[in-house]
Amino acid sequence: MKIAVLGSNSFSGSHFVDHALDEGHVVLGISRSPEVEEPFRPYKANTHLPNFRFVQASLRFDIELIRSSLKEFNPDYVVNFAAQSMVGESWTNPQDWYETNVVATATFSNLLENLGSLKKYVHVTTPEVYGSTPDWIREGTTFNPSTPYAVSRAAGDMHLRIMQKYAGLPVVFTRAANVFGAGQQLYRVIPRAFLSALLGKPFQLHGGGLSRRSFIHISDVSKATLTLAQEGAPGEDYHISTKELVTIKDVVERVYGLTGVKFQAEDAMATDRIGKDAGYFLDSNKLREATGWNTLVTLDEGLEDTFRWVQANLEIFSEMSWDYVHKS
Repeated sequence: MKIAVLGSNSFSGSHFVDHALDEGHVVLGISRSPEVEEPFRPYKANTHLPNFRFVQASLRFDIELIRSSLKEFNPDYVVNFAAQSMVGESWTNPQDWYETNVVATATFSNLLENLGSLKKYVHVTTPEVYGSTPDWIREGTTFNPSTPYAVSRAAGDMHLRIMQKYAGLPVVFTRAANVFGAGQQLYRVIPRAFLSALLGKPFQLHGGGLSRRSFIHISDVSKATLTLAQEGAPGEDYHISTKELVTIKDVVERVYGLTGVKFQAEDAMATDRIGKDAGYFLDSNKLREATGWNTLVTLDEGLEDTFRWVQANLEIFSEMSWDYVHKS
């Protein structure tokens, strides 16, 4: 298969590229920035790397370059990871989130209408559109977003829904739980906790870390995403999640436990961000029953794998910024 991957530089996008290459497919990667550094590019060592080509182009600013690249590549499937995704910062520059996640998404959907080779468009979105969920929820739950980021994703999703209904766009929506693993950005909670423990830096536990989440390993998410590209029904949403819920504090304590450093929770307390949801409980039975997919990597196995990655690159990471840098 020929698969175009928007946001191929992202954590999830780069791992999906690696998985698709492993499965023998030909991949076109498109991202707004040059290819990321080697520790964050898992496909760098892939034996099928000659089947990958990269184009630097922004979904927001370079739509004509994306159009011509897709026309030349003629993909069977398009998988879109590209989005403004940081939740807390969406309060500061909401216009950038709406321009990318709504306006650029709508423009891109019009482009896909004229892509005659397209069998399926996988739109990678978020459970944030639901707001906090007090219990396990299934696909089709009413949107109730709590932040500008979540509103922007809900609006983009709703536009794509009408494009599927009235224009026949073969779109499938995926909503994954908290994805983690080797190669994740250093400002995310798990790699940042590992680095804080190993380098003796302070770590902030926002809201006491009481929010409950399902943490799912990136390899399981990549497999689910490729499976849905092939088998997902157009117009349908699919949750990608484990069945285990843990607090963020528990995850951080497990991270510190692997490093041998004692976690002082009382010293890490920090104010929670505005609009933070208490939990996302995603029922993933629809995906499991429709495709036979299942999670293979446990939370502890995934943390051990991530720890090895951090240890192998500790010298490099100690010289890098661990903070999010906004790009419009």
